[in-house]
Amino acid sequence: MKSFKTKLKLNNKQKTILAKHAGVARHAYNWGLATCIKEYEETKKRPSAITLHKRLVAEVKSINPWYYEKYKCLPQNALKDFETAFKHFLTIQN
Repeated sequence: MKSFKTKLKLNNKQKTILAKHAGVARHAYNWGLATCIKEYEETKKRPSAITLHKRLVAEVKSINPWYYEKYKCLPQNALKDFETAFKHFLTIQN
């Protein structure tokens, strides 16, 4: 198996855009984690990524206008990744 190491040579504008994208994804993931933990403790059920995204849009978008300045699918993809990780966590716990 071969592997390749690649280094991106980004200008300042590109670095800023990547940092914003990572920030949105990190915020959505962490928000999903906090919401899921709270709901799981109360009901022993976990919401789906779609349900989390609907709640995220309703609760967070109005408070954080920067959320959808760039790629609108970032929070949705972060919540899908979170859902996968949470499923694996629950599988290991049981």
